[in-house]
Amino acid sequence: MKITDEEQRLVETARRVLPAGNFGNMTSEIVIREGRGGRVRDVSGNEYVDFILGSGPMLLGHAHPEVNAAVAGQLGRGTTFFANNEHGIELAAEIVEAVACAEQVRFACTGTEADAMAMRLARAWRKRPRILKFEGGYHGMSDYALMSLWPARAGNSAQPVADSAGIPESVRGEMLVAPFNDLAAARELIHAHRDELAGVIVEPLQRLLTPQPGFLQGLRDITAEYAIPLIFDEVVTGFRLAYGGAQAYYGVVPDICTLGKVIGGGYPLSAIAGRAEIMAHFDRAKVGAEGFMPQIGTLSGNPIAAIAGLATLRVLKRPGTYEKLHATGNAIRAGLARSLSDAGIAAVIKGEAVMFDALFTARASVENYREALEADATLARRFTALARERGVLKSEGKMYISAAHDERDVRDAVAGFADAAATLAGERAS
Repeated sequence: MKITDEEQRLVETARRVLPAGNFGNMTSEIVIREGRGGRVRDVSGNEYVDFILGSGPMLLGHAHPEVNAAVAGQLGRGTTFFANNEHGIELAAEIVEAVACAEQVRFACTGTEADAMAMRLARAWRKRPRILKFEGGYHGMSDYALMSLWPARAGNSAQPVADSAGIPESVRGEMLVAPFNDLAAARELIHAHRDELAGVIVEPLQRLLTPQPGFLQGLRDITAEYAIPLIFDEVVTGFRLAYGGAQAYYGVVPDICTLGKVIGGGYPLSAIAGRAEIMAHFDRAKVGAEGFMPQIGTLSGNPIAAIAGLATLRVLKRPGTYEKLHATGNAIRAGLARSLSDAGIAAVIKGEAVMFDALFTARASVENYREALEADATLARRFTALARERGVLKSEGKMYISAAHDERDVRDAVAGFADAAATLAGERAS
């Protein structure tokens, strides 16, 4: 890969003006200039098959012509109004039609906002203080969400650990943490704390960990038994696994869900959606001053993001879209697994067809955060770097598939993985 003086200058400027030289998301060594379909180019002109996809929003690929045309048509009419607009209303109606738990929708701009509001909404509804989450589950960057997201060592699973500086110690007392895919442990915690729990929040597909049969339904059953709201964090999975999201794909319906990424079509937009009686806490006229939960956002539901989301959903609804998306993902996933196996590198491929990655471990399977923590992160970083040098752009923890990835992308990606794996095997042997 070539690095031009222009890109090197930008990298050096970033290191001077940005903490760690980046936006907090990934390496500062690459500066992306443009994207088309399933590929991006950096400032030096290097082209990559893109499996980051903006961390997931670009499910249709970059610069989709229908999304671009929709946005262009709105730009001349204004970008935001801080008031209802037709596109935001229509997008909310489409979400209500598509998502099983959604009777009403409230927009925000980021997944962090949506998840924080969903947890607050559960507290308002239940009039209880505590939220149960799952170890390793990602729910944004709020103080509550950063409890036991990346715990580095085993401990008492029910006792959360802050994974960031600057979080008050008191927050620990507001959260409980259970191991993902351990229904017995979750049931025990929910039963023991049923009188203080406001809600249970879970990624139905936790990072790359697929739910074991019966796990999500078991959570649904125990939370329903005690009238505790079940929150699905579908910021990642919403409209990705299926048009109705993970709740359609796995066949389990929560009380509240959060959405993001795909629904904004590449623009900042997220949503909290749920049963009308719970969502009523956003309406002072229905719940009174004591029950009211204010939620104000300057750009929430803005028409640019909303019309981009509507255009994206229109494309996704077309017959065959999800079948093609899953088939492409399965082909790339199989090529990744074959490349590592042929090179003699032990790994487990985790996730679903549209979102997966390799965990470098000798384990036969990985079902929870503790088992995933045993995987070799150093090996994963090196493989990711080698793949990037061969024109395949991925993060160190997740690969997203887009509807724009085609046969050439599959072929080039698999070839890049095979060469990266062979090189990695050679480095380990030397």
